[in-house]
Amino acid sequence: MVFISPKNLHITSKIFERLLLRPVSTLNLNRKMSSGGDDVILESVNNIGIITLNRPKALNAVNLSMVQKILPTLQEWENTQSFVLIKGAGDKAFCAGGDVRAVVEAGQKGEKLGHQFFRTEYTMNGLIGNYRIPYVALIDGIVMGGGVGLSVHGHYRICTERSLFAMPETQIGLFPDVGGSYFLPRLPGRLGYYLALTGHRLKGADIQKAGIATHYVDSRNMAHLTDELIRCKNHETIREVLDKFSVIDEKPFSLKQHQVKIDSYFAAHTMEELYFRLSEDDSEWSRKTLKTLDGMSPTSMKITLRLLQLGAQANLLECLQMEYRMAVACLANHDFYEGVRALLIDKDKNPKWNPATLEEVSSDIVANHFMKLPDSEELRHKL
Repeated sequence: MVFISPKNLHITSKIFERLLLRPVSTLNLNRKMSSGGDDVILESVNNIGIITLNRPKALNAVNLSMVQKILPTLQEWENTQSFVLIKGAGDKAFCAGGDVRAVVEAGQKGEKLGHQFFRTEYTMNGLIGNYRIPYVALIDGIVMGGGVGLSVHGHYRICTERSLFAMPETQIGLFPDVGGSYFLPRLPGRLGYYLALTGHRLKGADIQKAGIATHYVDSRNMAHLTDELIRCKNHETIREVLDKFSVIDEKPFSLKQHQVKIDSYFAAHTMEELYFRLSEDDSEWSRKTLKTLDGMSPTSMKITLRLLQLGAQANLLECLQMEYRMAVACLANHDFYEGVRALLIDKDKNPKWNPATLEEVSSDIVANHFMKLPDSEELRHKL
């Protein structure tokens, strides 16, 4: 997961005011507050569990405090609520990712915050992907990294024209986690491989056309949609409401013109072969793609490609266990710290990767990221 700071997105400070969707408290419904703290609001309304990610000034970036509150609440609600709805505070982001800066700064001090965060987050992702009651995510605005993990594994994912999706982890020396190894290789053709390796951003209706969102809604209707959803009781009534508010975008998928090349080139078994195929093409698109890849961590690209190849044959829980092993390896290596430093701390955008080239990333380096952990440290899901 990755948190892209507001400055990096060139968003002015004015957007960080607390602009919440019309609160459901305006409705005359049974409402019960749960303890959540200021960073996340957990409440039951009309026997529906509602999660509001409440860090709008940080684009609702998810941190350890938040996942430690959300996970046990989801476990409880699965047995007590009709369904769960999750949304972000403000009108700019659902969730821009995980607070990896805090993870890196703690790791530099020898602290284990990163291990706690990834373990709890991935456990939460696995629960969402196997949830027994409906799970509805309103992904209005920015949804990246950890925000994708909070939404994409649920039953219903509703995007708007303001939605912006990306999995840009290779840019910070990490890999597309939070179950990325499960959902990305299952997107049409080799689209998921392209999104994972390049960090390419999808906007608006393209998120639904790619198969990441299930519904596309006009953002002006989100408050009304929320009001009607919290009167629902089951999958059937939820689907009826979502179908009522859904709109069809007639424009073709933005990557349609490149889909044949994406499916061909990104089917390469190795990163070296992918580079060769792109170089042989020598089109404007291929040159731009190569330039993008050149900015990514060579280690991240190699482990990401291998991760997706393995994830295509695994279930979600197996993918998350594999990802936790990789996260532990990244916490012990150079590139994750260097990538976060360059993008989010010093912001010079000039990372010094080590190894510096694809050729220097040996098969042993890749294999070490997938090694099993001591039995007591493995991620194990209890559903």
